Amino acid sequence: MLKQRTLRESVSTVGIGLHSGRRIHLVMKPAAAGTGIVFRRTDLTPAVDIPAVATNVNDTRLATTVNVGQARVSTIEHLMSAFNGLGIDNCLVEVDAPEIPVMDGSAASFVFLIHAAGIVEQNAPKQFVRVLKTVEVKEEGKWARLEPHFGFSLEFSIDFHHPAIDSTIQSTKVDFAHDSYEKDVARSRTFGFVNDVEFLRSIGLAQGGSLDNAVVMDDYRVLNNDGLRSRDEFVKHKILDAMGDLYVLGHPMLAAYSACKSGHALNNKLLRALLADASAWEIVTFSEAEKAPADFAFRPNLAIV
Repeated sequence: MLKQRTLRESVSTVGIGLHSGRRIHLVMKPAAAGTGIVFRRTDLTPAVDIPAVATNVNDTRLATTVNVGQARVSTIEHLMSAFNGLGIDNCLVEVDAPEIPVMDGSAASFVFLIHAAGIVEQNAPKQFVRVLKTVEVKEEGKWARLEPHFGFSLEFSIDFHHPAIDSTIQSTKVDFAHDSYEKDVARSRTFGFVNDVEFLRSIGLAQGGSLDNAVVMDDYRVLNNDGLRSRDEFVKHKILDAMGDLYVLGHPMLAAYSACKSGHALNNKLLRALLADASAWEIVTFSEAEKAPADFAFRPNLAIV
């Protein structure tokens, strides 16, 4: 049986909130099979649990935000991407602020923390959403699509008309039948433009943004002294984001995702379009792990235990 996974033990960190600029304490804890990913706002009295599911995503303007009533947690996409990439089905994420710390702007810190905690299998079948037919959403020259695929792959194209981005690789594909999340996706950082950062700060946002947690550009070039981590870092970060956005489905997917100029909002619309068509998907499990796609094989040697 291909089994669900959680953390072996709790792990914690402290980081800066991208928008608030405040120090945020985050704790990731093991959770029982069938729990899913749940965010808990420990700074509220009483504490509020917010399951990371598509219907709880109601704000995608600058990040993916989940909420229950007035309680919300924003900027969840990098952590959710790490959970997706490492196959974590169940985890309780305690946070004492309305956002997840940005760390270095990628998912690498979260990958390190998950491995430090250790990954263990649980005695329950891992449930997948298998896409049965093509679902697509379009909006102002942007589009995102899910197609049937026995595994999980993502293909993305960007087009920013900016000299620093135009000189890099702008289209790429990751297929987890042979590619590695840690090596090929996780280290790609979020990016932005000086003018946008200045405007956001003027309205009280991006207070924690810096060259330490984002690739920042002026009108012509990358301002970070160390430059880019790879020639496809911009487009790979869009794949990283998409993996986080898609994981609020509540289950890993058997699907091929492809998109052009998509973002958090369109990715969530794609999930809602999928869920709205009962003939487009089904829940499946694998009673024999060897019959599951190689993408999802449990590799305990990758976990620090």
